[in-house]
Amino acid sequence: MSLSCSSLTVTALVLLLGTNLTWADAPPHQDYCARLQQEIQGKKHGFLAGNVSYYVGGFHASWDLKEHETIGLTHPFCHDLRSRGVGKMQSSGTGHDNTGLGNDFYGWEFYKDTRVLYGSVQIDGEVFRHPVPSKMHWRPDRMICEYDVGGVRLREEKFIAANDAACSVITASGPVTLHFNGHSFFGRHSKTSTARIRYDSEANAIHIVEGGTTKCMPETDRSEHVGPIMYQDMSTVLTASRDFSSSHRFTKGKQGQCEYEFDVPCDRDGVVLVWAMHDEYELALRNAQSVLGVSTTNSIRDARDMMLAKTREMNRQLNEEIPWFRCSEQKFEDIYYFLWSLYLQYYIDVERGWETEPHTQTAVNNFLGMHRYDATFQIPVGSWMRNKSQYAYGNVLTWKNLFRAGHYRKSPDGKIALADNKGTAWHSGVYGNELSEHVLGAWQIYQHSGDIEFLRDCYEGYFREVFWERIASFASNHFEVAEALIGMARATGHFEDVEHWQSLVSNDDKDIRAWFDGRWQANGHQNFFAGPKNGMMMTNGFWHTRAKHFPREYALAMTRSWATDRDKGFYGALFPLAMSRQAMKTFATKVDHSFGYTPDTAYFTLSGMFRQRLGDTAWRLTLNHLENYNFNADWNVPVAPEAYTRSGDLFGDQYSNFNAGKLLLYLEGLAGLEYSIPDNRLVVHDTMPAGWKWMEFRIPMQIPGEQETRWPVIRFDRSSRGHEITKSIRVTDCPLRITIQPWSEGRDVTAASTDPAGVERISTRFPHYSRFTFSHGQSAAHVTLRLTENAEGK
Repeated sequence: MSLSCSSLTVTALVLLLGTNLTWADAPPHQDYCARLQQEIQGKKHGFLAGNVSYYVGGFHASWDLKEHETIGLTHPFCHDLRSRGVGKMQSSGTGHDNTGLGNDFYGWEFYKDTRVLYGSVQIDGEVFRHPVPSKMHWRPDRMICEYDVGGVRLREEKFIAANDAACSVITASGPVTLHFNGHSFFGRHSKTSTARIRYDSEANAIHIVEGGTTKCMPETDRSEHVGPIMYQDMSTVLTASRDFSSSHRFTKGKQGQCEYEFDVPCDRDGVVLVWAMHDEYELALRNAQSVLGVSTTNSIRDARDMMLAKTREMNRQLNEEIPWFRCSEQKFEDIYYFLWSLYLQYYIDVERGWETEPHTQTAVNNFLGMHRYDATFQIPVGSWMRNKSQYAYGNVLTWKNLFRAGHYRKSPDGKIALADNKGTAWHSGVYGNELSEHVLGAWQIYQHSGDIEFLRDCYEGYFREVFWERIASFASNHFEVAEALIGMARATGHFEDVEHWQSLVSNDDKDIRAWFDGRWQANGHQNFFAGPKNGMMMTNGFWHTRAKHFPREYALAMTRSWATDRDKGFYGALFPLAMSRQAMKTFATKVDHSFGYTPDTAYFTLSGMFRQRLGDTAWRLTLNHLENYNFNADWNVPVAPEAYTRSGDLFGDQYSNFNAGKLLLYLEGLAGLEYSIPDNRLVVHDTMPAGWKWMEFRIPMQIPGEQETRWPVIRFDRSSRGHEITKSIRVTDCPLRITIQPWSEGRDVTAASTDPAGVERISTRFPHYSRFTFSHGQSAAHVTLRLTENAEGK
């Protein structure tokens, strides 16, 4: 196993030692970790992320509180994608049913069966068992817990260091003794334990060699087997800055698991606890000791230095890697940066097996790793980041490893499907056809980078072979996918492929229109696209509106008839309902109820409205969704749940990167930003909310051949005076040719002006949008519209 230290290690050292990097017009630096701090005690469990180590503080079954966080380290765990769940067993299946080594349909939430360092506090002989925090704050870089115990105040800061060691720094207002207990891994599916434990006196560390067997489901038929646990033969290290050589105690549990206890004193000078895991004990110990430092007398200072490095790195990513955003409504800024912080925290870089590229993930505590379907929106999100080789390329290319290893399913008509989830040597064996959407995401990354070698890596040996016989359509995207494949062929010098792609998918306007006409109002569903025979009306019909060639009149009719309809349609408090109200009367299983609203359906539905330039409806429904789905008014903080029930209750994962697509609603929806480095163009076609006074974006662009990062500014302003509204869009510091297509809000335009002056206003195929294209070499452009107060609302 190669437990790499991830990009955090190198960057942390650069930040501590100094940097020679230069930035061109970079936005002002902000402490986003402090800004995003939330008080979550009793509301959410704690969550921290390293590269392959994670921490969950306490336990909520979905959003139902089952176990409070307490002092110590309750649930640190290692998840390096060696297994999909609790077991690590070789599949005996054949063909595409052979899921490799490590697939498991059991035990995705194995973290909740860990019990590492549960603390109690002894004061003057009285023991306070597992005290509950009076306050618990979450930040992207750390958790802060405060305890009031027997008249003593304790403060605890927990974080995961750059080397994947989990750390707790504890101080007390008065002298106390801290008792900690835990056991080697043994879960609810475990059958036996072969774990071994010892005390390393030279290192003042407990060393556990994990081992045992567990029930698992490695096969696609979901048959139950017994195999090794995912931690088999890994070393767990537990150490502290205070000596516990005379207080540690080991016992055997009923099933053979290793149980341990130890005591350490704590006062104003504090104590540091560290957990680390690795296949090699020496490396696990080294990682733990590097957090403590070379001298135990300086352990608090050294640990806090490591914590500060983590804070600096998280702030670096949030300041320097993602598009900067501000608007007149701060709530939406907070949602934006909260969702970005989760997207970044989930990045993993295993560097082994089928996991040789860094990529984001959807979750780590219940739905492990990256998923083929979720990648359909996580890939384009990465395209907006500065360092695309670190944060974008791997989201696409990690799937190439699975294809090259021959783990795919091919249907008789030539359609190739990959498994929905994978790790270092396993895949789920559950296949689907969203891979064509990955092509569009990869093409967008190329447009945002101009990196022909990345495009070549995508096309040669991957997309070219996967789609050679058949382009499987995802929400009518096959016309656009064919165009992207033609673009890839030309850009990479495979001109002979162009005719082949043209033969697979027609680019004739009549054929394209016939495709959409043939599915409009299918199976008797009026004003709906691709309605199902069984009547289960899902938002999927709206997803087709994202297609480049989808008829806009169909999008308008479907939106009016179904999106905003409160009786039979999809309108609900958190819009959109995953299933129409009409269908909900028939389809009402427990799963249907639990996933009443989901973030993916919201992204696909709302992004189509922006693609069709539906104006007022698009921004109103988007802000309604963000405000009600991703902001908890009672707690006054952003949230990212996996789902809400039909009745509006929180459900599923609490820190879900399933919400990543919402970031595109800001960038590509509200701001309407598109850019291409190869084509030398930036296009702005906004749908700025009419209730906002202003919004501003700054986009990190890495132009090939330039060392400095360019940060073009796109500023939107709106004001009213009397019966007249003034709206302006200003672009500055842009290295690309600028086109501005302002939305007139369905109002009459009484005057339009540009700076530089004299740029012609040209109509577009979208009502209420006009186009102003500025000359090459102009790094700044400004368009101002004077609008009447009355509006059609389109």
